[in-house]
Amino acid sequence: MYTLGIDIGSTSSKAVIMKDGRDITISVVVQAGTGTSGPGRVLEQVFAESGLKRQDMSHVLATGYGRYSMEMAQTQISEITCHAKGVHFLFPNARTILDIGGQDAKAISINETGRVLSFFMNEKCAAGTGRFLEVMSRILEVPLGEMGSWDRMSQEPSVVSSTCTVFAESEVISQLSSGIKREDIIRGVHNSVVSRAAGLLYRTKLEPDFVLTGGVAKNSGVVEALERELKVNVLVSEYAQLTGAIGAALLAWEQANNHKGEIK
Repeated sequence: MYTLGIDIGSTSSKAVIMKDGRDITISVVVQAGTGTSGPGRVLEQVFAESGLKRQDMSHVLATGYGRYSMEMAQTQISEITCHAKGVHFLFPNARTILDIGGQDAKAISINETGRVLSFFMNEKCAAGTGRFLEVMSRILEVPLGEMGSWDRMSQEPSVVSSTCTVFAESEVISQLSSGIKREDIIRGVHNSVVSRAAGLLYRTKLEPDFVLTGGVAKNSGVVEALERELKVNVLVSEYAQLTGAIGAALLAWEQANNHKGEIK
């Protein structure tokens, strides 16, 4: 039995096909989110690469900002529930989740079954999100994928104190003009992202195991900054950006089998 989970975020579209609620058959990420061609492209790609068709799917479930725009989906469920489900599948001992997406950050506390106990979100400002890092990457002329390597070269981290992306942009430009090394500014940028996320996390129970999800989890500089801030080991899956889609595929399997659950 195949099920399809689709996660349409603000800046990317993800799709996962699972077999029998246990095995990830294929996963696809397209770097374009809701309101763009991303959702259509991710569906085309996941079916083309898997060799499967819509008719082969026992159930299709959508999550994320753009979930209600997915006409193919039979069910829509919040990204909070789907992230919790996906993380529990990848890390059964997880109790605290930090998800940093393109335009928001979420701190989620879950129990031993993957049920959401509480969550806190910051979606009023791009500071501390993937969009913030994209802006800093452009100003610093360092590709996003290389920022972690630059971070490790830092000897005297700068301080990026502005709480607004626009003001932080001006602050970073000023630091560059003052001759501060790019690696030190990058470390300061990563520390800034984590300091904002920590404000959400400190409102949760902060119990181990601790998991970081979202596209930002691929940035080792952010992971290391988070470990320094929280003084805990941070777990990151190879499917970090696909956690919501995995959870959606798992919940789709439950629905296909008429399992009862607390789905919101």
